[in-house]
Amino acid sequence: MILVKLLAAFLALSQVATRPEAIETTFDRDRDQARVVQILRDGCTHMRKAFDIESIDIDGLISTALDDPQAFTGEIKAFKGLDFKALPPLYKQLCKNETVADSPADIGAVVDWYNKAVADLPDHKKLKGFKPAGTSTVLDQKGGRFAEVFEPDNRRVYVPLSDIPKHVREAFVAAEDKRFYQHTGIDERGLIRAMVGNLARPGRPQGGSTITQQVVKNLLVGDDLTYERKIREVIVAARVEQILSKDEILELYLNTIFLGRGSWGIELAARSWFGKPASELTLAEGAALAGLTKGPTFYSPDRHPARAQERLSYVLTRMQEDGFVTPEQASAARAAGVAYAPYERLSRTSGFHVLDHIARETRALPGVSPLTVASSTVKSTIHPDLQKATEAALQEGLWRYEASTG
Repeated sequence: MILVKLLAAFLALSQVATRPEAIETTFDRDRDQARVVQILRDGCTHMRKAFDIESIDIDGLISTALDDPQAFTGEIKAFKGLDFKALPPLYKQLCKNETVADSPADIGAVVDWYNKAVADLPDHKKLKGFKPAGTSTVLDQKGGRFAEVFEPDNRRVYVPLSDIPKHVREAFVAAEDKRFYQHTGIDERGLIRAMVGNLARPGRPQGGSTITQQVVKNLLVGDDLTYERKIREVIVAARVEQILSKDEILELYLNTIFLGRGSWGIELAARSWFGKPASELTLAEGAALAGLTKGPTFYSPDRHPARAQERLSYVLTRMQEDGFVTPEQASAARAAGVAYAPYERLSRTSGFHVLDHIARETRALPGVSPLTVASSTVKSTIHPDLQKATEAALQEGLWRYEASTG
């Protein structure tokens, strides 16, 4: 079964790589087998070029896998149960266009599994003009920050790409998707490099997902660790690339990623980590935030400052290698470093009912978006100390009443 899933995934990948504008999501089990095999062959031909570019000996890799399967499958769940003896004849059939007497590929089963996996794909057109939920701030009567109103996992303030400095955008591209402006949704070279790296060094897995794939994962298909989800992700990512510009995709990405300290998106992350808006981030600060994308907890400056500093330096190196900054600019950014702001958690123990009242009142106002949709600032008449005292007195009165009535 694992071979069927792998071939179904490769069927999706082959189409995305060779014909992204005409991806098929339904094949006939009987009539389309020859066409499916041809698509797989086209995909293999295309991917072999990527292997060559990355200087990876695919023939040697398959030979090693055949000689010592455990060297590859030790901790990689995706390959558990795979019979590596099936690889040489499969490789000959699909990548060298040879006739194989007893092919290990059950193309009919591959078609069935693929059709089921990609049924009811999410509508990629929903991302056209899409703006994710935001966070509104409620101020007290003195103008102090009293509370934030947001949906779960949506604590963000949306900002247009034009408000994000060019060097910050480039830091994220260098860290996450160096061929972002060249690929059509997936980066075959990055995917192959990550796959081979994972095979050679099982443990903490390398990614390989493009920025477009991450947007699709976060907003449309979810993050289940299954073949089905990954297949859906690459197809929808290719379709998103057909309707959104690279700038539109990057804007969505920078406003939806989680960057630690309870912050989704670049704007709140900039405020939380550095006490400033994203528009004022320096090169080093942008590199620091870009470094968090791989693992906001693993690379958290609060928990692992040395690890975070190493990651910041890595991002600057990538920016230099990709031509975004000069060696002198990278060195200057390292020397300047960053100063992280104290983590200010906004905890709230009172005012829940009055905030519900404020939310209802704003929904009734014409032309005003709900507080969890827009990123609004609401000036209220709340007196924090009186609010706490009033609620405490009410609770005390209710307790006494219940005690007196049994």
